[in-house]
Amino acid sequence: MATVSLHSHSFILVLFPVILILRHNLAVAGGCRLPPVIFNFGDSNSDTGGLVAGLGYSIVLPYGRSFFERSTGRLSDGRLVIDFLCQSLNTSLLNPYLDSLVGSKFQNGANFAIVGSSTLPRYVPFALNIQLMQFLHFKSRALELASTSDPLKEMLISDSGFRNALYMIDIGQNDIADSFSKGLSYSRVVKLIPNVISEIKSAIKILYDEGGRKFWVHNTGPLGCLPQKLSMVHSKAFDKHGCLASYNAAAKLFNEGLDHMCRELRMELKEANIVYVDIYAIKYDLIANSNSYGFEKPLMACCGYGGPPYNYNVNITCGNGGSQSCEEGSRFISWDGIHYTETANAVIAMKVLSMQYSTPPTPFHFFCGG
Repeated sequence: MATVSLHSHSFILVLFPVILILRHNLAVAGGCRLPPVIFNFGDSNSDTGGLVAGLGYSIVLPYGRSFFERSTGRLSDGRLVIDFLCQSLNTSLLNPYLDSLVGSKFQNGANFAIVGSSTLPRYVPFALNIQLMQFLHFKSRALELASTSDPLKEMLISDSGFRNALYMIDIGQNDIADSFSKGLSYSRVVKLIPNVISEIKSAIKILYDEGGRKFWVHNTGPLGCLPQKLSMVHSKAFDKHGCLASYNAAAKLFNEGLDHMCRELRMELKEANIVYVDIYAIKYDLIANSNSYGFEKPLMACCGYGGPPYNYNVNITCGNGGSQSCEEGSRFISWDGIHYTETANAVIAMKVLSMQYSTPPTPFHFFCGG
């Protein structure tokens, strides 16, 4: 695989404040009364290897090159936002629910997120509803083992662990993106949004009925700024930063609906703590103010084919023959045209941990009883 040479020494400069915030959170998390347990539901933005484990799908280097130095099934050159959030609690990175080779290492939760997942259709793997069904099976089996003399029960989660866990949801991007890719007009895409919100609302209510009380909900990012979309959509109306206006407008409408849904559920589910996180604002800020973060070419993929302006070709995607990867992913926001680089994910995680983008403003460690 060829390498495109691009100068950069910004990695340390960008990551230094992230390290400081992670250290602060580690100090706080060290006083947690309860071991942190996290269950995550989502798509490729938070899939830590579920697609590879579940379907045997091949994701190869340069994916994973920056931190793991091998491919782990994450669609990035390194860690995802959820990885940094876990590290801020000094807990292990979440194992994919479908990974049979991790043994029973689910003491700190499980990740049900799978690349390509959406909320609809409900019974197509691995829709949110399917992920929820997997969780219910996981919980039932874990509690069944906990009631026996099976030595595995010490490796699993107790009933109180499930009750005190954090339930993270980061899904909806593919519902919107897939609708556009099918050729639906903006107005038709927008009409589908309430159905997507309804699925997420239903999932939270089911988890609440199962005893879950603490929820962390990410909205969706600026779809119109993804190099993939910019390279493939021919009728282009750009915003001032070069992103597709209609795609971003649809994402913002989805986010408004998601925020409203969270507000409704706080009133309806009296014992629930529901935190809504504005990932869109964080990611768009990276693009709008890329120079201040040390990023070059905010709308160009580090790994892909075709060179400027987007370095994305649907027939020669990252990791496939003929694709090229930049030398320094730390100078790029986009890793492969769809997903973010580890450096960008680190900045996003830092901003999530700052509480400035959370409604209500809430520290990430709130659920572990610190």
